[in-house]
Amino acid sequence: MSSDDERDEKELSLTSPEVVTKYKSAAEIVNKALQVVLAECKPKAKIVDICEKGDAFIKEQTSSMYKNAKKKIERGVAFPTCISVNNTVGHFSPLASDESVLEDGDMVKIDMGCHIDGFIALVGHTHVLQEGTVTGRKSDVIRAASDAADVALRLVRPGKKNTDVTEAIQKVAAAYDCKIVEGVLSHQMKQHVIDGNKVVLSVSSPETTVDEVEFEENEVYAIDIVASTGDGKPKLLDEKQTTIYKKDESVNYQLKMKASRFIISEIKQNFPRMPFTARSLEEKRARLGLVECVNHGHLQPYPVLYEKPGDFVAQIKFTVLLMPNGSDRITSHELQKLETKTSEDPEIKGWLALGIKKKKGGGKKKKAKKAGEKGEASTEAEPMDASSNAQE
Repeated sequence: MSSDDERDEKELSLTSPEVVTKYKSAAEIVNKALQVVLAECKPKAKIVDICEKGDAFIKEQTSSMYKNAKKKIERGVAFPTCISVNNTVGHFSPLASDESVLEDGDMVKIDMGCHIDGFIALVGHTHVLQEGTVTGRKSDVIRAASDAADVALRLVRPGKKNTDVTEAIQKVAAAYDCKIVEGVLSHQMKQHVIDGNKVVLSVSSPETTVDEVEFEENEVYAIDIVASTGDGKPKLLDEKQTTIYKKDESVNYQLKMKASRFIISEIKQNFPRMPFTARSLEEKRARLGLVECVNHGHLQPYPVLYEKPGDFVAQIKFTVLLMPNGSDRITSHELQKLETKTSEDPEIKGWLALGIKKKKGGGKKKKAKKAGEKGEASTEAEPMDASSNAQE
């Protein structure tokens, strides 16, 4: 690697304070956007309206940033707001004509992302539309996803491998008689890259394999934990429900239909690198053109998958920066009160007891005193561990 390449690499990694600031600014916006969306999640609210409000908030908040930068800085939605209910696994972000509404008692999964200059912060959260403590299997599956996410946070660290995380999260889900959903991937992220080459599988199987890799300092990951009370093998029911796509820059196939060429040029101009929703395109032309674009690999679809009716699916997704002083979880939201308490399994308790920040030097008394405030000895004191506070 030449010295210029090394300098470029350094300028785009967490070794640059400006890059860390951009990640954290994107995270602050998406955490606020999640609160805005949660406030809109009420019985009889139209799902498409909520999705639109989430995306609009991110666009509005990012538009005022870096306005006077010397070069144009891309910023805005990194992943369209999705509202996936009950046995829907994810990616439900319907077209404007869709009439789907939320109902009392629905288990709502919110998934969204923001980027500033291509530095991406993603978040996913699960909330049940009800007053008071969540009980029964709904409570179990949210606890399974939340505790699996907390364990993953402690195992996505330099020196550990992606396979360590895959095995651990399955064990956590099993403790609550739940399954981790197959086919969900957690990716390393880089500037303008939401799905980097280093991947954590949710469930390993003969059909789904990835290279075993080790996590390294100064990397960024979006950890996506999806748990189900069902068998964790979701199905595609209706391809027409797919509305989220991402342009594959490596494909140059010459499209035949005029509508397809129109759509792909609109996508190249407005969404060259981040996933987008078909709502953002001219709807009639989009319907005609998207099929050919997908069939020839120009667009990667994010399908809407389902577990069986009556199953409940919960999601917790967070973005973590592997900083030199430890892991920094920059996106999260506090859980509702859950009836289900954290498992007493010794291995799970051991994982959850692992620190997130690296211990600093100094006298023992001094460290013990600080642990109650916000030290690494107290995982509950980590502001991102909302789940440990929410279970009481």
